[in-house]
Amino acid sequence: IQKRWRGYYIRKYIHNYYALKKYLEAISVNNEIVRNELQEYAEMKEKEEKRKDIEKKEKEKQYQARKMHYLLSTEKIAGVYNSPFRKSPDPMELLLRKSKPLSHRQQQMKSPFAYKLYDWPTCKRPPTFSTAQPLPPIGRQKPQGPFRDTAEVLQQRYKPLEPTLRVAASISSPLEKAREKMKKEEWRNCIHDNEFLPFSSYHKNEKYDPSIHRSVKYGQETYGITHFREVQPKKWVADKVSHCIF
Repeated sequence: IQKRWRGYYIRKYIHNYYALKKYLEAISVNNEIVRNELQEYAEMKEKEEKRKDIEKKEKEKQYQARKMHYLLSTEKIAGVYNSPFRKSPDPMELLLRKSKPLSHRQQQMKSPFAYKLYDWPTCKRPPTFSTAQPLPPIGRQKPQGPFRDTAEVLQQRYKPLEPTLRVAASISSPLEKAREKMKKEEWRNCIHDNEFLPFSSYHKNEKYDPSIHRSVKYGQETYGITHFREVQPKKWVADKVSHCIF
């Protein structure tokens, strides 16, 4: 009875199937609306980018036409874009006829299409802000008052450095420098200059000098030759050596 009641209560009041189905349907409708809006926004941005690219190309083409206005054909001589072998002139020829030539100062300036179509959100280049007109040059006449001459001030400002003997001399004395140099040479040199030739017969004729403990009259020790551990059978408790057996 409790199992049946718990199942009925949960399905009725806690996990309502119809309410959950209605909630999921509302979420799916909302997702579809948002997806459509995002699609429209993406299409609008794409169209705007295409329009900006087209405007930029047109600006560049107009600037090139104004810059190359000298290639326009005349009454006597045909231009580069107006070939006599063609039925109709090139579109660039028609654009040259409509455009005006650039002046010498305008040709030295940067092309206008590079900064007129500046896209602020992309931040591809820093924005150009309009600045005020430069100030007029200051007169070269001497200002009124107890001021020094300009040439004298500049001579004092840019005079060469003349350090004192204490500043120019080194902190360490020549003796300390020589000691430091000698220490460096000693550290650099080898400990001994005897050349070691292991693969030659240079050392065969040399006499062998035995060590002190091998050159005594009592003879050499057996440690290291006969055994490697000191053995004292007198101190053994048993007659046999104990072994660990696993």
